[in-house]
Amino acid sequence: MTSAQLTDTAQKPATGPIVAQHEQVLATLPFEDRQDFEDARRGFVAALEPGVVRSDGRVVWDNDSYGFLTGEAPPTVNPSLWRQSALSAVQGLFEVVPGIYQVRGLDLSNMTIVEGERGVLVIDPLVSAETAAAALGLYRQHRGNRPVSGLLYTHSHVDHFGGVHGVLSAEEIQAGLVPILAPEGFTEHAVSENVYAGTAMARRAGYMYGAALDRGPRGQVGAGLGQTASTGTIGLVPPTVAITTTGQQETIDGIRMVFQMAPGAEAPAELHIYFPQHRAFCAAENATHNLHNILTLRGAVVRDPHAWAGYLTEAIDLFGAELEVVFASHHWPTWGSERAVEFLALQRDLYAYLHDQTLRMLNQGLTGAEIAEAMVLPPALERAWCARGYYGSVSHNVKAIYQRYMGWYDGNPAHLWPHPPAEAGRRYVELMGGADTVVAKARDSFDAGDFRWAAEVLNHVVFADPDHQAARELLADTYEQLGYGAENGTWRCVYLSGAHELRHGNFGTPTVAASPDVLAQLTPEQLFDALAIRIDGPRCGDEKVAIDVDLSDTGTRYRLALRNGALTYTGALQTAAADAVLHLPSTALSGLLARGVGPEQLAAAGVQVDGDVAAVSRLLAALDEPDPDFAIVTP
Repeated sequence: MTSAQLTDTAQKPATGPIVAQHEQVLATLPFEDRQDFEDARRGFVAALEPGVVRSDGRVVWDNDSYGFLTGEAPPTVNPSLWRQSALSAVQGLFEVVPGIYQVRGLDLSNMTIVEGERGVLVIDPLVSAETAAAALGLYRQHRGNRPVSGLLYTHSHVDHFGGVHGVLSAEEIQAGLVPILAPEGFTEHAVSENVYAGTAMARRAGYMYGAALDRGPRGQVGAGLGQTASTGTIGLVPPTVAITTTGQQETIDGIRMVFQMAPGAEAPAELHIYFPQHRAFCAAENATHNLHNILTLRGAVVRDPHAWAGYLTEAIDLFGAELEVVFASHHWPTWGSERAVEFLALQRDLYAYLHDQTLRMLNQGLTGAEIAEAMVLPPALERAWCARGYYGSVSHNVKAIYQRYMGWYDGNPAHLWPHPPAEAGRRYVELMGGADTVVAKARDSFDAGDFRWAAEVLNHVVFADPDHQAARELLADTYEQLGYGAENGTWRCVYLSGAHELRHGNFGTPTVAASPDVLAQLTPEQLFDALAIRIDGPRCGDEKVAIDVDLSDTGTRYRLALRNGALTYTGALQTAAADAVLHLPSTALSGLLARGVGPEQLAAAGVQVDGDVAAVSRLLAALDEPDPDFAIVTP
């Protein structure tokens, strides 16, 4: 903690305004509809007992910690989120239809297992090797020790490929006998998302999933899309079969699959799968039992809701007349042709409506924040449990759509060049009569239940004076009430994580997706881009260095040039000599990204340097180290 430890670090009860809000939720939404509870338990075979997964004695997954999710919602949890979390915490092996099984509740995502003629096709091997191995072990315990005859990644997010080493052994991977299917562009997007902005995304993901929060009615109760992400070993094995076109068919171990491409929807590389033999449709992550993210709170490229809706329309057109069940990489399936198609249609309508109405109001001159406040869903979507904002919210998705089309600037000149938070905070606090006066007024807003305004003004005080204890304590209490009131699981986690750090200090980055396996899949170009991102431009603006990188195993050579604070590269033939040449195999390239790497470390890794070694030192000295512990709720 950068300032004195707070004296008041205790969690507080829900206030009257939050309790009243929850009573309104109970009176408004159709809690008498129990169909989801039937579907979430349908086909149950067995649970993992206990529902805990360890790695070298360390707990990497504990679904049993959500055992408190029974009965009525307590005052500190939105009743709608409580319902969703109770459903998402249902754990075990389930039969979707004969021959298709899912393991749910052993990670943020589901593992789907399709039985073939001699083995099984595994779809989406969870986040971690440890949870993936436990999920496959649970299946084998009850369905027999069938080998893995195929592996399929539906898309390029880590919760759908990270557990690969729990499904395939090193020997199986080395032999290359198990086909690994994925959408075109999978590896490029899987790697780039977790490396280029990976440090910032991972730090913010700690907030988004409530990684430092205790499980319980005053802490983390789930993330809406699933409970949370496991914290085990993340791997990445590149696919061997690329799916490139809608209508492409592949048969693995007698399992026939018809694919539909869906790039740029929930993930930049994504596909859907239809299993004609089972009349089953896998929607990957484009049709789940909640409103998903157009822009996830951890950060990402803004997604395309127009294309998203279009893919779901296309899926209905292609497969709707035949399918009998829809399942996805999260949540529970929907059975029956009519119900399944209506589920896809509701999801389609949701993304189409948000997109189109945002553009309509945008063209009337409303800004993103104004549209978010004005957006009202049609009654059928408002009351559909599968359209509730448990993971994405209407509010932040509308702002994301605005950002996709218009950018961050809302057209108001006052917002073109604002002061950064600390400078703005000092000016606001001075203007409003000093920190103590602002805190006193914020206390009045807090007592009146206007937590949004209390958070805004107290944030100015904390950024102006991070050691102001009364401001920190009241801001923590304010974030806590906002968390208690949130229907969205990730909003709850973000607010409660902010309160936690104000009270207890920075918890850092608990889980890092840029594992050695992921870094090893960087292409040379991606690695050079990752190096360029780390150049401290102001510090080396006058530096000029030219380094050639000679990849001994591929016979390719690249010229890296540092000039004017920018690192660029080219594979074109060069006539001018470089300052130095690095000779190394492409497998050693990722070592250039290691913390504190220098000429000695390069030599120890087998990298041969010809020419001016000092030039290599100057290039490496220009690299900045990312900070996985950067501040969020304080300056």
